[in-house]
Amino acid sequence: MGASIGTDFWYEYRSPVQENSSDLNKSIWNDFASDEADEKTYSDALFRYNGTVGLWRRCITIPQNTYWYSPPERTESFDMVTKCMSFTLNEQFMEKFVEPGNHNSGIDLLRTYLWRCQFLLPFVSLGLMCFGALIGLCACICRSLYPTIATGILHLLAGLCTLGSVSCYVAGIELLHQKLELPENVSGEFGWSFCLACVSAPLQFMASALFIWAAHTNRKEYTLMKAYRVA
Repeated sequence: MGASIGTDFWYEYRSPVQENSSDLNKSIWNDFASDEADEKTYSDALFRYNGTVGLWRRCITIPQNTYWYSPPERTESFDMVTKCMSFTLNEQFMEKFVEPGNHNSGIDLLRTYLWRCQFLLPFVSLGLMCFGALIGLCACICRSLYPTIATGILHLLAGLCTLGSVSCYVAGIELLHQKLELPENVSGEFGWSFCLACVSAPLQFMASALFIWAAHTNRKEYTLMKAYRVA
């Protein structure tokens, strides 16, 4: 889950390589790197330049050496580099509009809260797991399995948060593509960072079941032992 949060491959776009550094391309690159770029501006750049999106950053692939024109006789391939911009906290909690980029179209509450949930829930999940690990460590020090039921419950809640985050992300991407259709010859797919989050949810549920089972088994054995001693 930590690797999923820290990487930028939740969603990836595949588009033809834009080697021609025209005025239009330069304008799109500059707008993408601007701190005032809105959702439509950076989405258009992601569509055109093999963009990747994470929870914290957005990245595009552009030529390393930019020219105002491409010489006809140039035959060697351009060196491509990845340029990334981080989402600020203000952008993470900014309202999404019914028409992306049009501030007069009204606030889209569904997409707004889906975006906020997909950003917050992974951190809640990670925090719950860390807190559960701390309780488990205390259980080991105390040589008792009773606290492990709390660890199991925390892992269960963490799994639900992870599952909620993945669901919110999928819904948010689908709603965005309904409003901003992908250009021709451009495709999109979920990346390996998203797959890590998907895998972590069932693992958290399995860990939760094991912890709760261990606590229940230990309590049952203790009850039988106590009955034997009384007898």
